[in-house]
Amino acid sequence: METPNKTHDDNTVHDGNFTHDDATVGLVARFITSLTVERNLSSNTIRAYSIDLRQFSDWLEERQVSLLSVDHRTMRRYLADLDRARYLRTTINRRLSAIKTFFSWLVDVGQLESDPLSVVSGPKQPRHLPQRITTEDVDRLLALPDTDTPDGLRDQAILELLYASGARISEVAGLRLADVDLSEQQITVMGKGSKQRIVPVHRLAVKSLRLYLLTARPQLSRASDKPFEAFFLSTRGLPMGADAMRKMFKKYLIEAGFDASLSPHDLRHSFATDLVEAGADLRSVQELLGHASLSTTQIYTHLSAGHLKEVQRRAHPRS
Repeated sequence: METPNKTHDDNTVHDGNFTHDDATVGLVARFITSLTVERNLSSNTIRAYSIDLRQFSDWLEERQVSLLSVDHRTMRRYLADLDRARYLRTTINRRLSAIKTFFSWLVDVGQLESDPLSVVSGPKQPRHLPQRITTEDVDRLLALPDTDTPDGLRDQAILELLYASGARISEVAGLRLADVDLSEQQITVMGKGSKQRIVPVHRLAVKSLRLYLLTARPQLSRASDKPFEAFFLSTRGLPMGADAMRKMFKKYLIEAGFDASLSPHDLRHSFATDLVEAGADLRSVQELLGHASLSTTQIYTHLSAGHLKEVQRRAHPRS
């Protein structure tokens, strides 16, 4: 049991017959099914929802609180327990998000007349600026793969594409042959929530992609008896997954002597920050990154502001 605090609160709504009954289990199961079928969420996200709801149900059962009697006071006690147990704010907010989504669904399917958790908010997150790889270090990283080998050509194409498009590593791993249009210098990626977007790619990345496609990929594909539609292939001729790409990225980080905590996602941050600093408007950057909300993209204005302050510090005669 994860719940650390077992204090009894006389203000809690009790139901002496409450247990993990079939009705409660059935509601959670229906909700998880709706996430899978209607929202097409990833298996990892579905698993996280299931775990978070099970832990909340355990907490309710321990306090003999029925699911449909939960109100905003109950939820605040739950959040307080998590805080006392010193869970990270990110974990607390993730659990709250899962539970609130579930209760919103309970309203949609007629199990509740109104959402008792609509007024509940989680703890404020400390704002962390993403790490950025400098343009000079990106150039150094892109020059590392051995382009005399098929896997080296592939690695260079992946690195070039990550920095040229700002795509997530999972989006690059998911590319199929039909998703890469070299004549139009663009790729079609499948983002979060199964949302497609078209991302333009500059000529240097197109050159690397074309060289990989015409020279390296046919050699890599011979290692497997089966043809695959995946654009990037492993040395065994199989689709190259995101984990393999992360491992490849780390290999070059170590080779370059860079901070090993950097990740392919930091190339995405570098891409976005470079665009903002060059004068790109936030709406365009939002579209390129596939952010659902502009507020997510706005963090790059903070990075850009830091750059401008440094420029002023170095250039102003009274700095």
